[in-house]
Amino acid sequence: MPPNPQQQPAAPVPGQGAPAAPGQPGAPGAPDQARTPAPPANPNTTQNSLLFSELRDNMVIMNDGSFRSVVACKSINFDLMSSKEREGIEYSYQNFLNSLYFPVQILIRSQRVDIGPYIERLTNIRRDQENMLLNVLTDDYIDFIDTLSQEANIMDKTFYVIIPYWPHGDLNTVKRSSKSLFSTIFGGTPQQRAIVVDHAQYEKAKDEIKNHTDAVMSGLFQLGIKCVQLNTKELGELFYNFYNPDTAVREPLGDFGSITAQYVKKGQGEAPRPHLSREEA
Repeated sequence: MPPNPQQQPAAPVPGQGAPAAPGQPGAPGAPDQARTPAPPANPNTTQNSLLFSELRDNMVIMNDGSFRSVVACKSINFDLMSSKEREGIEYSYQNFLNSLYFPVQILIRSQRVDIGPYIERLTNIRRDQENMLLNVLTDDYIDFIDTLSQEANIMDKTFYVIIPYWPHGDLNTVKRSSKSLFSTIFGGTPQQRAIVVDHAQYEKAKDEIKNHTDAVMSGLFQLGIKCVQLNTKELGELFYNFYNPDTAVREPLGDFGSITAQYVKKGQGEAPRPHLSREEA
């Protein structure tokens, strides 16, 4: 059938917009800048998954406004003690727990020992050794240590006591903490927010944390356990090792106090222009 020269334009289909005029967004050949959707914000960031807000003055400031201090402890060989020494340790530990008027958390961390640096040091010693007999013995010892580390799971245990302190907040603080708790339990996405603590409350928290820490350390000293409170740098290394167990062995944190850099800061007013003064004169 020959085409009809007076063909009518097609009617718009329901659910579709009318054809856009040339030069308007959506028309053929027009740029699609207005129709580009904004990228959605990613709420699952690393900072939102952290439970603490800041490390300061040998304390951990949590997201709910509470404070923590960490005491690192050394272990004692309980199996090699006599029966009387064991009874003394048990009674002392019982008295230590009964003397506490605040909750504490005992953390035991098991971590696999990396034998690589030790084997590397033995290899360097063997390379500098001139005695052939000592070289052979060192090679046998290196092979023995390497085989033992592959067959056996050599673990290192570290012990910590976490001492918390919850300041007495107002009604708004309690509501905010409970709201954050229930939103986390029922599948809500926690949002990172700034923790605001006034100066008086912060100083009181420092004093209370210090008193609690001294009470715990004195009780542990009576048990014969050597302990020390972690400072701010050691707390940062502890969290770094927890969140990066593999990277922390190869790339340990450095001393940030010894890192210096030069920077340029904009001053106030205008800079002197001696060349312009000479031209005007």
